[in-house]
Amino acid sequence: MRMKPKPAATKKPGHLPLTERTAYRRLEDVVGCKWSAAVLAAIGRGVARPGQLERFIPGISTKILNERLRKLVDYRLITRTEIAGKVPRTEYALTATGVKLNEIIESIRDLDEEHGIQPEP
Repeated sequence: MRMKPKPAATKKPGHLPLTERTAYRRLEDVVGCKWSAAVLAAIGRGVARPGQLERFIPGISTKILNERLRKLVDYRLITRTEIAGKVPRTEYALTATGVKLNEIIESIRDLDEEHGIQPEP
């Protein structure tokens, strides 16, 4: 009678490495905030100026918008450009990484629209 060879034992990881924990924390800070996705989506749709963003995203306060814009710039998901002129202005745009993240967020939004549970009236 022939014996079957034992499958190789798979080693269970003892913990989540620090580099991964740090990456997850950064991701949570950006995507975990209810306003970040809205700000990225708005900028991705061409809404570039702070006042426009505030009008485009219902319910966001100036303070929270400014905080999110700074955080998204810090994470290099958007760029901030100051335009000199008679009336100086500031505009924001997605970076290449911001475009990728925005595509993922839009895919999740589409999935929710297709398969999300609708609240009862």
